[in-house]
Amino acid sequence: MSTVLVVDDSKTSRTMLRNILVANGYEVIGEAENGQEGYDKYCELEPDFVTLDITMPVMDGIETLVKIKEYDENAKVIMVTAAGQKGKMLDAIKLGAAEFVTKPFETDQIVSIIESII
Repeated sequence: MSTVLVVDDSKTSRTMLRNILVANGYEVIGEAENGQEGYDKYCELEPDFVTLDITMPVMDGIETLVKIKEYDENAKVIMVTAAGQKGKMLDAIKLGAAEFVTKPFETDQIVSIIESII
């Protein structure tokens, strides 16, 4: 079973993602509500992949992605974004994000993306 860390400042988004992931056979080993906490938990837990929101307090998703990739160049990071953040998504892909999903979440899209990166 693949392990995942969910990083999002929205408790609702974290819960929705957790439910989708668990229902599809993934083990959510941690959650974080800002980028710094997400980075710290990544280093501590070393999950198989991470879902990482772009817009968050303390440290945004782009900064967090950079730090995670510096720590582990093989990290598999799926960026999560609201519609209308295409520029930031392109930046994230250039910086090493494996893939991205948009809110609102669609289960089939999330599962397909995870299967493509694992």
